[in-house]
Amino acid sequence: MPTPAAPLTFQYACASDPGRVRANNEDAVLIDPALGLVVVADGMGGYNAGEVASRLCCDGLRAALTYAPADAPAAQRLQDALGSANHTVWAHAQQHPAQRGMATTVVAVLLSPNAHAVVAHVGDSRLYRLRQGQLALLTRDHSLVQQHIDAGLLPPELARAAGYRNLVTRAVGVGPMLWADVAEFDLAAGDTLLLCTDGLTDALDDPAIAAVLRAHGPLDEAAQRLVQAANEAGGRDNISVALVRCSPAGPTPPQATPPARRCGA
Repeated sequence: MPTPAAPLTFQYACASDPGRVRANNEDAVLIDPALGLVVVADGMGGYNAGEVASRLCCDGLRAALTYAPADAPAAQRLQDALGSANHTVWAHAQQHPAQRGMATTVVAVLLSPNAHAVVAHVGDSRLYRLRQGQLALLTRDHSLVQQHIDAGLLPPELARAAGYRNLVTRAVGVGPMLWADVAEFDLAAGDTLLLCTDGLTDALDDPAIAAVLRAHGPLDEAAQRLVQAANEAGGRDNISVALVRCSPAGPTPPQATPPARRCGA
């Protein structure tokens, strides 16, 4: 039988900024350590609509997971919770005509102290993992650019320069049903997870992101520096990040669970 993974503890940080071009921040970040839940959402639909969609998505995920059966597999709980959140966003838009058409991308991670995690995502918000100094992308964008890359119509190195790079092919709230990608992965002590909106990845390439994560020790400082670097690169969109650092669980009694945190909308 395989050796059980050593238990882990998690540190969290987040940062969100409107950027240098847009006056309104339609991104939302939610961290709930009690649930092991981290969510980053990038709202769409214009002023006072995109930010509603992203916030409703975060809150809907949290509410659904709070009442989900504890004995259900984590992947199923996250999939069902995202479906519930999608219906919440869609139903809200139907009830408020001025906000019809609003939607949001989302990337959500459900963490377990037994060194296991589940990620669900829709759209082009991403999850990265930094392990032993190497950055790996753990999600695949639901975007027209990614479709063109997959079809051989666009070289990957030109993706960030494509004029249509922000066109997503899936989003939360577009209809009453949702097709999300869900995957499970293992964690290790020393891993750092980065959840982010495309305001970060449009501004910074992967080597630049990795350099920031390697260079900054305190997690809150790293989150702020990522946002600052994206703004220095133009800040053409809202920029939001959430970071999780995995550490070995020590022999001392566990600390009190930190309160939930929010950034952005």
